[in-house]
Amino acid sequence: MLLILAAGTASRGQEPERERLAELESIRAQIARLQARLETVRSKRAGLAGELDQLNIRLQLQQQRISEAVTARQLLQDRWEATQKKVRELAAAEQEAREALRSSLVGLYRLGQGGYLRLGLSISSGTDLLQGIRQLRYFARRDSTAFQRYLDTRARLSVERDELAAQRTRLDDWLSAEKRRRSEMESLRTRQRGLLARTEREQADLVDQTRALREKARKLAELLDALYGRNTTDLGGRPIQDFRGALDWPARGSVAAGFGPQKDPRYNTLIPHNGIDITTSTGEAVRAVYPGKVVFAANFQGYGPTVVIMHADRVFTLYAGLSSLEVRRGAVVSLDQQLGRAGDLLYFEIRVRNHPEDPRRWLR
Repeated sequence: MLLILAAGTASRGQEPERERLAELESIRAQIARLQARLETVRSKRAGLAGELDQLNIRLQLQQQRISEAVTARQLLQDRWEATQKKVRELAAAEQEAREALRSSLVGLYRLGQGGYLRLGLSISSGTDLLQGIRQLRYFARRDSTAFQRYLDTRARLSVERDELAAQRTRLDDWLSAEKRRRSEMESLRTRQRGLLARTEREQADLVDQTRALREKARKLAELLDALYGRNTTDLGGRPIQDFRGALDWPARGSVAAGFGPQKDPRYNTLIPHNGIDITTSTGEAVRAVYPGKVVFAANFQGYGPTVVIMHADRVFTLYAGLSSLEVRRGAVVSLDQQLGRAGDLLYFEIRVRNHPEDPRRWLR
């Protein structure tokens, strides 16, 4: 009956440990999933937004690592307390075994030298000899059992005390890990706050830049509207449309930004762009793509030195971002005539009846 009760008590005692072990396994599975997700984000995204995404996942990962440390510490705490209780019980059992052994040894001492031999010889022939021998065997077994019980209890106590010390060390390790992970968590949160503030500043700067670029594009459009409305007389001659796709580039270089609204990759903000940006070498010659009349040649706000040429059928070409001008307003220019020198970026635009078109469809 006692064995059944003990088994039931042990089973009930193991239930909380099973639950904690299951919780620990679940936490470690979540850590593995978050680590895999972090690697995926690292490989796919860059820049401030990607860094912020990585940081958010790292915060979740660190939270799970803290949960792992807390659960493991609680599990070890339960085991340590159970082992400590077992050590107390064994210590009491050892004391009991010690007392029993001491009583036996005191009895043997009183018998004097020879111990059990003297006890056996003291049995008189007139008494029941068999009964005396049985009593002698009983005392011998009793004392031997008491001694063995003492040795066994003492050995078990030594083992449990060693286990208790090892569990205490592991518990201290998990306590240190928990403390370290909480400190790392706070560092990550501090970094997150800094990144969020930086993101807000960049967003505000981007809004200002977008507003400035839109204003710049608006003013340029107003200039071209005014020039289109002011120059109503057609120049005559063969229309530039006849040479669509065959025009030479205004300067040597490569396209840095194409025609149409440009999307900021970080915040998906659209910025108007009615021409193309051409990366050039500073001082590169900028030439007219078709004969026409210079209707504007001066600095223009946000663009620097700018030239606008009207061609036959009232088609306009615009060259902005020059470092210097070599033509004046009202001049008639020929094909490939040099208009000035480029800076490091040339903005080129074509308008047909004041409607912007993609210059690359006109250039060869």
